[in-house]
Formats: sequence, structure tokens, C-alpha cells
Amino acid sequence: MNYTDRIFPTNKGLTTYLDELIAKNYQIPTFQRDVVWEQENVKKLWDSIYKFYPLGSILIWKTDLKLQNHRQIGGHQITDTNFSRTEYQYILDGQQRTTSLLTSLYGGSIESRSNFDPTLYIDLTIKMDGDTDDESYRNRFLFWTDIDDRYGEIKSNIGKKKRFEEGLIVKLIDIKNNFTTVQTRVFGSSVVKQDFNHPILNELAKIKGVLDNYRISFVEVKGIQVSEVCQIFERINQAGKPLNIFDIVVAKTFKPLVFQENNTIADKGFYLRELIDNFRELNNSDFLKISDLDYLQILAVIINQDIANSGIRNITDRYLNEIKAEQILAVWDEAKKAILKTFDFFENHLHIKTPYLIPFRYFYFTLTAYFFKNDAPDYSLLKKYFWYSSFHNDDLLGNTTQLFQHIDFLKKWKNGETVVFERFLLDKKKLRSATYSSKGRMSRAILALYSNARPKDWEYCDREVLARNLFFSTDKPNLHHIFPTNSEYVLQNQCKNKITSDSLMNIAYLTQITNLDITNRNPLEYIKDYDKPEFLEIMSTHLLSNEILDWVRSGSLPSNAIDQFIESRVNNILADLKSKLHGITFDEIDTMEVTEDLSTV
Repeated sequence: MNYTDRIFPTNKGLTTYLDELIAKNYQIPTFQRDVVWEQENVKKLWDSIYKFYPLGSILIWKTDLKLQNHRQIGGHQITDTNFSRTEYQYILDGQQRTTSLLTSLYGGSIESRSNFDPTLYIDLTIKMDGDTDDESYRNRFLFWTDIDDRYGEIKSNIGKKKRFEEGLIVKLIDIKNNFTTVQTRVFGSSVVKQDFNHPILNELAKIKGVLDNYRISFVEVKGIQVSEVCQIFERINQAGKPLNIFDIVVAKTFKPLVFQENNTIADKGFYLRELIDNFRELNNSDFLKISDLDYLQILAVIINQDIANSGIRNITDRYLNEIKAEQILAVWDEAKKAILKTFDFFENHLHIKTPYLIPFRYFYFTLTAYFFKNDAPDYSLLKKYFWYSSFHNDDLLGNTTQLFQHIDFLKKWKNGETVVFERFLLDKKKLRSATYSSKGRMSRAILALYSNARPKDWEYCDREVLARNLFFSTDKPNLHHIFPTNSEYVLQNQCKNKITSDSLMNIAYLTQITNLDITNRNPLEYIKDYDKPEFLEIMSTHLLSNEILDWVRSGSLPSNAIDQFIESRVNNILADLKSKLHGITFDEIDTMEVTEDLSTV
């Protein structure tokens, strides 16, 4: 299709559009968010129509794709279960206005507002106060709650209730459908007194003219790919909310449940969102809560690897859009097992309890592909793969080209072929300069390594800090600065230490209650509280050396204690990594200039 034919501006009468909506000529895909219906906004909307102001275009996507739709809008059925057409018209932008217009004319129901009637009335006696009047609409357009005086109980509504009973406050829908009846009643009211030139009759005629002649602008888009819909939706969506490709795939792959005449199920249908949500309910693991997009891309990788000629060549939107329900169903049972093995590997082999510490989210994809239909995984080599990729000086898993290189590497390993890790390289400067605030790949890797050591609490040394189930709110893990950033020592010796106290080398996992007890005290002071044989034994679970305990026992800290302490922690991390990567060529460099004092540590 020619680019100039993709966009077609048009317009349609207001009531014609709403009648066609009720006739099921338009659909609202499920990726549209729920509307926020407010009485004031509905009145303003009708005030714009009353003044013949433009409302802004409604964006319609015309396509032959059948997507999952919202069955109702404002309580009105707009789609049949077995609805089928050669071309569908999806409202991409304008659901809020459409809902407001439909319910205010035809009534209906509003989500979370039970027993509220959204039908709109108009008070024909309200006059405009000049061309720039921006207040009278509040009294001109009314809901029943604005009119009902509850038999005189609501005094402010008594006058309006009387005008309603005289026929001077009228439903908009009655003006549309029963104009002659409404006009006759107004003409004979005690206020108009059969005066053909009365302003109220002119007001009634104006409203009828608005309903008959106001036209809504539409922009129809046609011949666009589903992946483009995401970009269009995000750019025109007034709330600024992006449309995720997952929402599109859910709508595109949806198949309704089909029953036979004897009420037995003929087709179970397919609903991807329900499939993923049910999987998340298996247990309370934080890994099960990874994003919808993560799950969709995991499935894309599995389909790519397991289904020949699937057409799913990558995990980008372009290819995610091509995923079919049949492909997902073909791999789902084995994919669930592989995903759970991946999460189990993180939690119970690496002792990393949260996805927020995984250096690369692409690990979900590479490891699940490895575990897929694999009854004899090699966890020893998997650990090497994880730590090698996480800490290597280069970003080894930051794009889709690298992703599929890793998948091929693990596939060879899975198939029994010999695989060799290339030289491992790490710059010590990256360890020193990593901070928690950065939350980058190296920061996550360091925190994951601390977690892997299964750190013990300083107060109760037999208790692991990173417990899976927390029974007391004060037992949840905190990140503690060993040299507190606002402690007296840090503030007095800032110029004597080259490395910031915000370095992750100055961080340890402690329980919240222990951290609160320490507050901002100097290490010389608070470590004395924990100096016992058990504390010395658990230093290694925090990758700590004994020198800080020696300083505490001697009663003094060197002026560059932070630098010395951090350098010692760096060396401990390198030693731990060398042990984890045994058999791999391990090289380290240092691009940070260090002081003479540090060079002797």
C-alpha cells in the first residue's frame, strides 16, 4: 500500500457514530486501558459540542486481524462472542470520549460506580453569559443526581426538580429520538405559554441542531503492521502510556472458549495473559513476577530454537508480533519446566533471591533455552558461565546478536560438544567505582556475588541475612555501609581517601534490625558490639578480611582506612572469582592510579 493511502481523514455525525458503535461496527482492543469517567469531564465534553468546538480526532485502525476485544463499553454490548468480519475497525484513541458520549446519551453503567445513572439531561432555561462563558455548562448539563431533590430533602435541587417536572429539563436522548413530543411539552409549559418565539424553544431547537449536525473527526489508518501500532499508540495516547508488544500479542492470539450444543467444551480457546498469570501463581518467588515482556521473549527464544521454520528469528517487536497461539501451546509445557529450572538455578544454586540482582535480563533467555528439554544440566559449568558473563570487563550480553551467540554456545555444550571459555579479563577499577546508585551491570554482579556468599547476620551469626521467607519486618535485608557515609570518621577523612564511601566495596548485607542498631556510628565503636569468635568466623560470608577487626581491637583507624579496606575487599572478590572460574585464563588489570599506601596493602 502506498504511504499516502495509509492515513485517511474523515468525519461522521455524532449520533451516527454512536449508533454504529451499538450496532457493533467498532471494536475496542483489550490493550486499551480502562477509562476514567468523571462527571465534570463529561459535562465539559458536551459543552464543547454545544459550542461546536472540535473534540480532536478519534483514531481508527482498519485491519483484517481479529484481536481480543472489550465486550462491553459503559455497560453496552459492542461485540458478539463469535463476531467475525473481513475488516475490523479498532478504536486506538478516543475510548474515553466514546464512553462518555455513549453513556451520557444512552445511559448504561460506569465501572466502580454502582447505582449511578450516567444519562445526561439539559436545562433549557440556562442562558450563555457571552461568547467566552466557561461556567454555565455546569448548570446546563445535569445528571439525575443534580436534579433529584429526594422529596424536598436536597433544597438546592428543588428548583431543578420542578423544571424537570415541567419539561424544561430534558434527557438528551429524548431530544434525539422524541423531539416532537419534547417540543410539544415545552411549548405548552407554564413558562413558554405557547410563545413560538420564546428563547427556551430556540434553545431546544439549537440542541436538536447540535445532535443532528455535529460531526466527529476520524483518522483511519490502514495497511500498517501490528508492531507499528505500538509506536502509534504511544505517540497519540493522551495519558502518555506506552503500548507493550505483549498487549498486542495477547489480543492477536486470543481465541474464545467455544461450547457445543450439549454445553461441552469444543475448543478451550487461548488467552496468553491468563496463561502467564496462572504460571505466576505457582509460588511466591520474586522471579515469577518478571515482566510480561520477559515471558514473551523467553517464549520467542524457545520457539526459535524448537520449532523449525517458525519465522521467529529474533526477540524484537517485529518478530514477537508474528508469534502464533499454536506455537506457544506447542512449547508451553516444556517451557514452564525450563523457566522454573532457570529460577531455581538463581535462587537455590546461586543463592540470588531477587531478579533485581541479575546482571543481564538476557540470562532468562539463554538459561531457559539451555534447560529446555534438558534432563541432565551441568550446574558446575552453568555457574562458570554466569559469573564469567556477569563480571567480564566487556558487556558480553547486551544485545540480541550476543544473545544468540550465547544460546549457540550453550546449545553446543548441551549437545555434548566441547566448549571453551576465552580469556577472562577484569579491571579492578570497575569494582572500586561501582556504586549501588548506578544499578548497572557491574553493580548488580557485585551484589549478586555478595548474595551468593550467603552472608550471615552480625548479631546472630547463625542466621542467614538473605532468607527466602521473612517472618518479622525487621528481619528483611538491608544494604549497610561498613564505613557509614555520615559517620564522624568518613566526614573527617574525606580528603585522605581516594575512593568514595559509596563504593559497593563498602557495602554488606545485614538485617534491618542490625542496621538500625548501627546507624551512623564509626566502625571503631559499633564493631566492638559484635567482636566475638562467631563474628570472626562469618567475615568470609561477606568477603571481608580481618584487618578492620584488627583496627577495632587496636582502637585506631588509619587515615586512609577506607582505601585500604576497599582494596582488601577488591582482592577478596578477585580471589573468589578465580575460584569460581577455575580452569579459565584469568587476567586482571588496574586503570586506576593508586596511592603508595595502597600499593603495599
